[in-house]
Amino acid sequence: MLEGRSFPGKVLITQQSEPLPPPDYSSHFDCDEDEHNEGSQEGEGQSPGNSTDNTSENKSNVPSASITNSLPVAQGVVFGARATDSARITKFTKELSRPAVILDKLCEVSWSGVPPYMRPNIWRLLLGYSPPNKDRRDGVLTMKRHEYVEYVSQYYDIPDSERADEEINMLHQISVDCPRTVPDVTFFQNPQIQKSLERILYTWSIRHPASGYVQGINDLVTPFLYVFLSEHLEGNIDTWSMDNLLPQDISNIEADCYWCLSKFLDGMQDHYTFAQPGIQCLVFRLKELVRRIDEPLSKQIEEQGLEFLQFSFRWFSCLLIREWSDKLQKLDFQEMVMFLQRLPTSTWAHHELEMVLSRAYMWHTMFKSAPSHLTS
Repeated sequence: MLEGRSFPGKVLITQQSEPLPPPDYSSHFDCDEDEHNEGSQEGEGQSPGNSTDNTSENKSNVPSASITNSLPVAQGVVFGARATDSARITKFTKELSRPAVILDKLCEVSWSGVPPYMRPNIWRLLLGYSPPNKDRRDGVLTMKRHEYVEYVSQYYDIPDSERADEEINMLHQISVDCPRTVPDVTFFQNPQIQKSLERILYTWSIRHPASGYVQGINDLVTPFLYVFLSEHLEGNIDTWSMDNLLPQDISNIEADCYWCLSKFLDGMQDHYTFAQPGIQCLVFRLKELVRRIDEPLSKQIEEQGLEFLQFSFRWFSCLLIREWSDKLQKLDFQEMVMFLQRLPTSTWAHHELEMVLSRAYMWHTMFKSAPSHLTS
């Protein structure tokens, strides 16, 4: 698992059950593009040279031309037991086979996890990169991928003499952070993968000057890289080789990662602007929520002088603290910091993830209708 990173339907790097052949789809996965602007520079139909800073666009997802007409084959992908449930596969098949996908229903079906071979299409849809209407999919994907290539040419493939000093410093920081990204997964240390990661991060940062590059954004790209690479590479990630990818495949994967990252971050731009007000707000809400849910644990954290910001920066939106309340109440400051910064999730399977999701949903439902309880 990409440890420490929280995404819907977590990516499992190593899976351990029998592979299930993907169902045969008689129709394309459809999508309808839904544009909205929320703080990024991306806009459909904009040329790279005259786009406006921090205006967002809903990117459309279109599985590559080679995969739009049928469900991508689950090339050696091994599924967890939950993802292979035939009833759930049938539900996904039904929703994805519509002439226009109903995103609310697809989101509901996806709540407890998405089968690995379906993730590329479903992630594009749910992020708003792929249009629900199938008739627009190929054209939009082709356009967006070409647009990304133009961005790279305009912003990345230039000599340092044409960059401002702050842009040179930002590129240097990105180049330093890329080798630190998922260091425990050998494939991500491949020079070609790190160069792709560098291009994605630098291009995104240049086109989002309000925030620029902030350490941690590099981690957010890795699930997208893994999922979109899985469309082209067979078997376990430990056996993957970049030699099996064509240059065009790499370009398409990069483009999909770039646009999905842009959509993912559109709703949280204030997490990366000066003073990071978005994170500050969510840390406060988490502190209040823990106080109301588990007062003994809240008192222990306060008595030890541990600040929520010290451990919740990377997982502030996840109530994992509820799972280890008994253990945490017995730890001192240093032990709590060490525990919370490296949570014991490396051996988790679907059961543990479902437990966390179910508890998160329970508390979310309870407090969503009464937000004033968290503003005291």
